[in-house]
Amino acid sequence: MRLGLASVFCFCLVIPSVWAETPIQFNRDIRPILSDKCFACHGPDEKTREADLRLDDRDSALRDLGGTRAIVVGKADESELIHRITATDESLLMPPAEHGKPLSKAEIELLRKWINQGAVYQRHWSLTPLVKPAVPQLDQQQKLHPIDAFIQRKLKSTGFSPSPEAEPRTLVRRLSFDLTGLPPDPSVVAAYAAHPRDAAYEKLVDEYLSSPHYGERLALYWLDLVRYADTLGYHGDQVRSVSPYRDYVIDAFNSNKPFDQFTTEQLAGDLLPEATLWQKVASTYNRLNRASAEGGVQPKEYLAKYSADRVRTTGSVWLGSTVGCAECHDHKFDPFTTKDFYRFAAFFADIKELGIVSGARHIEQLPVPTPEQARRSQELESAIQKAEQEYHRESPELTAARQEWERNVNADLERWTLLKPQQVRSTGGAKLKVLEDGSILASGKNPDKDEYELEIKDSLISGAGPVALKLELLPDPSLPRKGPGRAGNGNLVVNVVQLTVDQQKVNWEKAVASHTQNGHTPQNVAEETGSGWAILPQIGKRNQLLLSGKLPDSKGKETKAGVHKCQIRIVQQHGNGHNLGRFRVFISTDPNAIQSIFTLADNVQKLLNLKPEERSPEQLKQLDTAFREATPLLKESRERLAQLHQQQSQLKNQIVTTLATTATKPRMIRVLPRGNWMDDSGDVVDPGVPHFLTQLDLPEKQRATRLDLARWMTSRENPLVARTFVNRLWMLLFGQGLARSVDDLGSQGEMPTHPELLDWLACEFIDSGWDIKHMVRLMVTSHTYRQSSAFTATLRERDPYNRLYARQSRWRLEAEMIRDNALQVSGLLNLKIGGESAKPYQPVGYWAQLNFPKRTYQADKGDQQYRRGLYTHWQRTFLHPSLLAFDAPAREECTAQRPRSNTPLQSLVLLNDPTFVEAARVLATRLIQENPENQFDARLNWLVQQTLMRAPRKDEAALLQKLYQEDLQAYRQSPKAAAEILSVGLNQPPEKVDQAELAAWTSVARAVLNLHEMITRY
Repeated sequence: MRLGLASVFCFCLVIPSVWAETPIQFNRDIRPILSDKCFACHGPDEKTREADLRLDDRDSALRDLGGTRAIVVGKADESELIHRITATDESLLMPPAEHGKPLSKAEIELLRKWINQGAVYQRHWSLTPLVKPAVPQLDQQQKLHPIDAFIQRKLKSTGFSPSPEAEPRTLVRRLSFDLTGLPPDPSVVAAYAAHPRDAAYEKLVDEYLSSPHYGERLALYWLDLVRYADTLGYHGDQVRSVSPYRDYVIDAFNSNKPFDQFTTEQLAGDLLPEATLWQKVASTYNRLNRASAEGGVQPKEYLAKYSADRVRTTGSVWLGSTVGCAECHDHKFDPFTTKDFYRFAAFFADIKELGIVSGARHIEQLPVPTPEQARRSQELESAIQKAEQEYHRESPELTAARQEWERNVNADLERWTLLKPQQVRSTGGAKLKVLEDGSILASGKNPDKDEYELEIKDSLISGAGPVALKLELLPDPSLPRKGPGRAGNGNLVVNVVQLTVDQQKVNWEKAVASHTQNGHTPQNVAEETGSGWAILPQIGKRNQLLLSGKLPDSKGKETKAGVHKCQIRIVQQHGNGHNLGRFRVFISTDPNAIQSIFTLADNVQKLLNLKPEERSPEQLKQLDTAFREATPLLKESRERLAQLHQQQSQLKNQIVTTLATTATKPRMIRVLPRGNWMDDSGDVVDPGVPHFLTQLDLPEKQRATRLDLARWMTSRENPLVARTFVNRLWMLLFGQGLARSVDDLGSQGEMPTHPELLDWLACEFIDSGWDIKHMVRLMVTSHTYRQSSAFTATLRERDPYNRLYARQSRWRLEAEMIRDNALQVSGLLNLKIGGESAKPYQPVGYWAQLNFPKRTYQADKGDQQYRRGLYTHWQRTFLHPSLLAFDAPAREECTAQRPRSNTPLQSLVLLNDPTFVEAARVLATRLIQENPENQFDARLNWLVQQTLMRAPRKDEAALLQKLYQEDLQAYRQSPKAAAEILSVGLNQPPEKVDQAELAAWTSVARAVLNLHEMITRY
């Protein structure tokens, strides 16, 4: 049994023996024994079942096994079960010795009494239909809160009484942490302490429930459940953008979205009719699974992994069940079959996705603009439509200009001759290939710097006189961002273009270009000086560099057959791979050739050769587009439109995206024998819910969808969802669930300590319209919640695990709250709601082993550094070390309950993490500034009131005063040490404050922030 039977018997210590007076209950007393010791071989899994005997099924347990029966009702001594568990012959003893789980004498006696009492079976408690129990009436004179009535009935039956209400400071601090995850303002504590009445308390409850930080508190837990993270999880664990989903969850809790709607939007928001943006964002839930961008993975294998992940998570989040145990075989303890597992997986088979996530970008990205961005986007769209109307206007002037443009282009084309090299070479080792259109494409190695050499023999090249050269750069899909350069951003830098004809070098006189990057003019190439010619931001487009000069006199030398040998040398010395990607070269003997630049695509040039009457409407449209891109008459309209498109593009790049769930044709889902993704022998299955629960009510042959699944989840007939959720809410407010195994409400989990209360709460949740705030308010207004968490000797002895709730529980705050608490009391905490993830301080080199690609952690600057822990960047394979130290999960799988450890490392984090050191120093700065008179007692009282909301005790004051005096002396003797401690963090200390005194008070503040009381919820 996962939680151990010891805890069951520990609970029994607080209850008088009732087995002799009342019937033994199968769910409470017998199922835990059989599940732990017997079901592995005699349970639901047919493939591992021995002797064809099921002890989880009464009919099987009672049937004739060939002259014997495992259980003979009312006759334990005639039951084979009793014979086997009490056998002295090891070959007959059950469980077998190798099983490693022998039955105790108490367990054997329980089984014996149960059989003698009739061997009554019960359906598992979590699967029984929900029926709302009557609230107990303990006192006719006093009507108790419903929760208190259930709790106090059991307390009364065991001889206990509830604890008194917690003192005001503790109660307000408890309520604030539980409902907002933040400490209360000291003034709120003081106000309530002055008038601690029920009305004042309920008003405080309502204020915290209305706080925007309430949604953050519940979101913190929900994100654990759905395994929210900012990275993929597998292999290189690359970053992905999903923060809008977190914003959705926060807003859902703050707006008190009904849980059934919350469920539907996450599982199937994209399938809702006319789904809103935020309903689509909600469906990001389906994409939060781990994924891989590693090129060598098998897509089919990883699609199977993603599918299984969704089944495990959804089953755990909503059903509180270990459905994942049925992936390879029937569940050994619960009634889930392997077929149930894959039928459940089939619900998600319509999600559009890839097995390999290329470059950590999934196949679907959903932009999620802020209200301001959405408004600006609409403005730009409207302005662009207006500008396009102006740009595409017609007029007689434009018609005449179009005809003149065609004549000029044709004339220009006749001036230039395409040079096709016979040889091409890269001195840097790149591979150069001459394509059919005469262009040269570079591939393979991209050296830091390079030189290209082209050898050309052509009778059209003149041996003397004026000459012009056109270097045309062409985009290509093989190049970064389509080129035309080979740098990562598609850029290039040309420093020298040297033309030699018959070994005579051309001296360039003039250079022009279709586009010039700032600081990289074409004249640099002509003069072979400066920083060369470059083209940003005109990447992915055609560009031209035109040079004109004069060939030296060839002195009457004749060439063979009039063919001149031409060599072109292109030098690229910028570095960082800024080399040409694809280009071609033209030559002309017309010195006026460079006066006009037409960057026309080849297909447009061909269209100009057609007569106007031969051109199709589509061809006319292409020519019109080319004309409008060139004519000076539309220069202002063109620039205005380009400016608007640039603004639109910049805005789109600023808008945060999330992974979208997009439905497509469902892929085939098979039962995978033993979970083997390569085995296609299993049955093909359609979507379906577990066979032992109420089935979907759909027309025959209609395929069920995720929307059907979502509605089934929160139907009244489903007994698991409401029980699961209210049990977890109870855990958040009382430290443990009514059923302590909050991640498993099945046979291996624990039965509720108060099953009727759990069912009453579950029914109340449904009856309230799935109102989460109603349930939270109901719980925190009970006396059971408000009572003191102090131990008495009797409680410590008889109910050490607080199963009866005769007191409140106390526990260490969660990792994020510990950080938030320190930042809040110091005044540093940034309380902004929502937004992208933040990167707080982190040790240098912590990401050294994070590869593909290598990354250097960059901590955030400004207010983003002080965001709440909820917003911390969640790197699955390298979780922030402060979070890790305080037991935050990696979120690779659903986490329904975090462990709580107590280690020396945690104390070191509180003392030395830059966040806590900086918080202590800023808190000390406030202490000095708000208490200018240098009185130790007054300042210490202010410090303890700000952090713990109480006055310091005498022993605390004495210890802290000693620490202050010793450190003050040390820092006066070593100003360097004081400066070192005061320099930690972005927030710099004021210069006018005594540095040694500030450093000493920083030490005191560090000690207070490290107190157990500071990080504990009582």
